[in-house]
Amino acid sequence: MQDSHRRQRTQRLVKAITIPTALVLSVALVSGCGSRDSDTASGSNAKSCVDTSKDTIKIGSLHSLTGTMAISEVTVANATKMAVDQINAAGGVMGKKVDLVLEDGASDPKTFAEKAEKLISSDCVAAVFGGWTSSSRKAMKPKFETLNSLLYYPVQYEGLEDSKNIFYTGATTNQQIVPALDYLKQKGITSLYLVGSDYVFPQTANREIKAYAKANGIEIKGEDYAPLGSTDFSTIVNKVRNSKAGAVFNTLNGDSNVAFFREYSNAGLKATDMPVVSVSIAEEEVAGIGAQNITGQLTAWNYYQTVDSPANKAFVAAYKAAFGANKPTSDPMEAAYASVYLWKNTVEKAKSFAVADIQAAADGVSYDAPEGTVTIDGSNHHITKTARIGEIRADGLIYTVWDSGKAVQPDPYLKSYDWAKGLK
Repeated sequence: MQDSHRRQRTQRLVKAITIPTALVLSVALVSGCGSRDSDTASGSNAKSCVDTSKDTIKIGSLHSLTGTMAISEVTVANATKMAVDQINAAGGVMGKKVDLVLEDGASDPKTFAEKAEKLISSDCVAAVFGGWTSSSRKAMKPKFETLNSLLYYPVQYEGLEDSKNIFYTGATTNQQIVPALDYLKQKGITSLYLVGSDYVFPQTANREIKAYAKANGIEIKGEDYAPLGSTDFSTIVNKVRNSKAGAVFNTLNGDSNVAFFREYSNAGLKATDMPVVSVSIAEEEVAGIGAQNITGQLTAWNYYQTVDSPANKAFVAAYKAAFGANKPTSDPMEAAYASVYLWKNTVEKAKSFAVADIQAAADGVSYDAPEGTVTIDGSNHHITKTARIGEIRADGLIYTVWDSGKAVQPDPYLKSYDWAKGLK
């Protein structure tokens, strides 16, 4: 029954993209390119086939529209599309309308790599906006570096990485995980149980969490991983309950969160007894889990639908008008939306679509995003982010209970933390 429910939900999410009416799917091949920007990748002979001779410019959208990650990624693709629609309605980028080429990563890192290469080499896109899991990003990274193209990656991740060919517009560790740990410590939490999906992000994040815990007198009561897409959490939840930990730090991804929190609730565990702080659950996932199963639990992000600002009110209204009044907004989709505008602003600053020109112009480029003003750090291609701890409430929305007060500078290698020395 759970598998059937998950397949039905994924089908509904995919339909929400409304491809026929809103997306322009370009099928031009390399041989169809006219005048092209010629970028040579550092250490390679890769040449761009981006066609700048026409009145349109192509970019790629690469997210999981099917599979276990579709519950999270379909809405990110929606937000990317909405940004493109708005930019086109306002006149485009440097006078050119933007054509969005849509691809499905199918929740599979190998597929992400293959589709990234297609978008760069066959579709000749100027940039790609996509990815969620760190496995998908790491699979794509060599393609963008070898073929000298640009990836705008919109999801929080474990840090310890940078690339001239990637702009990281989600949070890095010191903008999400560290603030969450600081918050728990301030609340008197002295022990944690770590639960995550079995892949790069949770494993690396938990190494960072354990280093923080050792330096701050926090005991790690246990650590368990489940494959992406897992639906049986009875054993893990039983171990969590028996651990009597002060809190759970959750790095599960995708629809595994649905099964975990339903099992957690069924076991009688409540936020008032053993709170869970999650770093990959946003408003869309709350709807899938059921607010009654997760009310009172905590999240660490940089954006919530409930952020009170004119920019966010306009963003939420536009998204609901495009995709339905019952569709929530969330951190990854807000970061994806901001990504497109950051690309636009960088192109216009550089007066060029060429990779080298964008890289050279990126430092200091800002955008007044729904989460607050974000600015690119040209030295590591991450952006400033306001850290926010949120509480999930019965209406299915997440409300800020703490924030950093100002945008946090990105520190992907945690150089400013003594306890992080030696982490790789």
